[in-house]
Amino acid sequence: MEEKPSMEPLTEERVEHFLMNHEDFLAKFYEKHGSKEMIEKMTGKKSLDVKNITIVKSDTFAAECPMEHVKRKSVAPAGPGKPLGGYQSAQRNSVTTSMFKQYVEGQMKKMKKASLVQNIVSLRKLNEQELFMELIRDIATELDVNVLCHKILQNVSILTKSDRGSLFLVRGNEQRKYLVSKLFDVTRTSTPEESIHTEENEIKVPFGRGIAGHVAETKGTINIKEAYDDPRFNQDVDKKTGYRTHSILCMPILSYDDELVGVAQIINKVEGPHEFTKQDEEYFRRYLIFCGIGITNAQLFEMSVQEYKRNQLLLNLARGVFEEQTSLEKLLQKIILQSQDLLKCERCLVYLLDDVLDKEVVFCKAFDLCAKDGGTIHVPSVASLSKSKNAEIARHVVVQGMPLNIGDMDESTTFGKGPHIDEDGFRSKSMLCMPIYNSDKKIIGVTQLINKINGQAFIESDANIIEAFSIFTGLGIHNCQMYENACKLMAKQSVALEVLSYHATAQASEIDELLTCEIPSAEKINLYSFGFNDIPMPDDDTVKAVVCMFQEADLFNKFRIPYDVLCRWATSVKKNYRPVTYHNWRHAFNVAQTMFTMIYTGGLKPMFKDIEVLTLLVGCLCHDLDHRGTNNAFQVKVVSPLAMLYSTSVMEHHHFDHCIMILNSEGNNIFQSLSSEEYRTVIKMLEHAILSTDLALYFKKRGDFKTLIDNGDIKFETEPTKELLRAMMMTACDVAAITKPWEIQKEVAQLVANEFFEQGDIEKDKLGEKPIAMMDREKVDELPKMQVGFIDAICIPVYKMFAEMNKKLDPLYKGVMSNRDNWQKMADEHERKMAEGKQADHEPEKPAPTNNSSQEQKTQNGGVRKTSTNNQPKRHGSNVISKKTEMKSYKKTKICSLM
Repeated sequence: MEEKPSMEPLTEERVEHFLMNHEDFLAKFYEKHGSKEMIEKMTGKKSLDVKNITIVKSDTFAAECPMEHVKRKSVAPAGPGKPLGGYQSAQRNSVTTSMFKQYVEGQMKKMKKASLVQNIVSLRKLNEQELFMELIRDIATELDVNVLCHKILQNVSILTKSDRGSLFLVRGNEQRKYLVSKLFDVTRTSTPEESIHTEENEIKVPFGRGIAGHVAETKGTINIKEAYDDPRFNQDVDKKTGYRTHSILCMPILSYDDELVGVAQIINKVEGPHEFTKQDEEYFRRYLIFCGIGITNAQLFEMSVQEYKRNQLLLNLARGVFEEQTSLEKLLQKIILQSQDLLKCERCLVYLLDDVLDKEVVFCKAFDLCAKDGGTIHVPSVASLSKSKNAEIARHVVVQGMPLNIGDMDESTTFGKGPHIDEDGFRSKSMLCMPIYNSDKKIIGVTQLINKINGQAFIESDANIIEAFSIFTGLGIHNCQMYENACKLMAKQSVALEVLSYHATAQASEIDELLTCEIPSAEKINLYSFGFNDIPMPDDDTVKAVVCMFQEADLFNKFRIPYDVLCRWATSVKKNYRPVTYHNWRHAFNVAQTMFTMIYTGGLKPMFKDIEVLTLLVGCLCHDLDHRGTNNAFQVKVVSPLAMLYSTSVMEHHHFDHCIMILNSEGNNIFQSLSSEEYRTVIKMLEHAILSTDLALYFKKRGDFKTLIDNGDIKFETEPTKELLRAMMMTACDVAAITKPWEIQKEVAQLVANEFFEQGDIEKDKLGEKPIAMMDREKVDELPKMQVGFIDAICIPVYKMFAEMNKKLDPLYKGVMSNRDNWQKMADEHERKMAEGKQADHEPEKPAPTNNSSQEQKTQNGGVRKTSTNNQPKRHGSNVISKKTEMKSYKKTKICSLM
């Protein structure tokens, strides 16, 4: 058997020697078996160098390229770090966590990549297949949309030998799509920075308009040999740039699912007959298929960056929600400021609903952040919100309960014709509104974005962001409101404990005595008279007079009020008035008697239903319950629990709540026989009546009442006009002491002055502040003059209007005018004495001696009444200085400006 020759073992030297002498084998091996990983491992680079490859061009773009047509130069052994063979050694993008964060934070530096354009001579030695693949590799891993689009146009220029190109991307929503010029006039030597169009200078092309717009609409190809012969071509661009456009090739860029991503356009072929051929169209079309994928990937990456920012925003919002719970205003300011950067809008508003009203949409507060104001948040007034056009749109969102996205306010006719300019002069061009829900899925507010900074309409991603924003805003509002409610409950508890510690229910013996005693007739106590005088009456008789009023009005029978319940309630109401100098039970009783007289003696009964008469009398008796002898301003100044509990009309709200507390006490509910509907009506009217004794509200309503009187509209048949009439009657009764006979008026004015002096003493001694003139005991001599001012500013207008409305009410007007004359005489006398004192070497004026000392009469409820037999009392006080501190807003007279 013939022996076979033995095989020599392979060694590194033998393999190296073989490869050096068989270059074609090495080329074939890499062509057949060479992987990217193998090349990177062998060379330390990510691609081979194209300059070492000589390619023979083939005639068919997509045909196989046989290896015998490929000739390569000799390949020297590659050392460490040296390129091997014909691929680029440029670095590729690889997204890592750290790179992603840098990209999001704007710190990502563009990688220095070897430009294919710079190596165009070597590229043109490649056949079409390899050139095509190299151009695809160049864009495959690019994630920056701007850089990617620039590469696409430059690579297309290499592929089709065109002079320059432009790329448009699709923008807008399904109803209104258009193209924007991402890059314009990109040449082989231009940089991305030179060619990129920003939001400020980008060109917008509607679908169907121009060459690019036609391609976008049809998704077809347009190949124009001479641009000036095509009517779709806009020659103005050439006139502005000085460039002459000849041939144009324009094609759509589609995604993998055939959705339009953009439009690419190349201009002026630089070789041959300067016309784009069918082969150019095929190259262009095939390359744009990969470009569509690349752009879609880059846009997805851009969306992921936005989603990452959105998640970070939500985390910050959640952190803010749990960090800031003490103040709703601070929370909303924090949320809006944190969100402004991501929302990218000129103006952001958050409206909060007034939950008191069920049917009418009223915003109680709004927070307004305008980008041009440098982050300053404004809080518009409730009055400005009622007139704001933007707030009107927000109210529409509340009513519909749906988000609202208006792309063009000028074109939309839903809220009137454009331009849409608000009360503050701000012009709204686009708007996105989203309702804010609480945990019960009830709308509690509205978030409103106006005018994107880039001038575009709001898109779906913006809606998603603001939806999430509104959810967290709702959570924050809910938490803050819960915290504020808890604080209010604590303050309310403090007030309740204070009240309960002082007050006690009426004694059973006192109630029994009232139940068994004889109630005097109205005629005997002069109950129907405008000049009624309670001063001689003991306190027990005043309660009997209350029972008499209810009997005269037949309220026991009409509303089935048990006699013992009315007696217990009236006695408890009297008991719950503190023995302060003026705002005590006697004042409340006199206010109720004046109301009784206006209704029956004044002839106003036909205007009211029986239930209104009941409510007005109860409101008068309860309108100053638990008064402390100090006004609203004092409560706010000392930050009392009452001031924490009520933001406006502090004492009036407390009086009403105290009234409800007595009604809810066992055996005191005089409304127990009313139906549910009647009970709700009475409580609503009762609250309105008591709050109307705040003079700040009187000033707001007086103009409307005067308009009705001047126009002769005195029937008051509608509920709004009746409500206005009841409010004005409460004021007229509250200050009615100014209409009493002069002797009564003087004595009551003394009580008012004393109570104000007591508050002034507290401010001076305990707060270290100088009180205003009417509360300063040292300026007692100025009170007659201030009293005249009070009469002119407050009393005369209201009583004059009532006298014009019904002549039977004329005694009130005549009474106030008579008392004004007396106060004016005292003021003139004081001025005369002051003038004489200045002439007498400025000697200080001594108080005039009194002929009779004043006498003190203690009332049964602990109050002190001072009577004087002298014609001119020592201190001339003023009814003026009714408890309402807000009177200071009325600046027409000296007295009101002082208050």
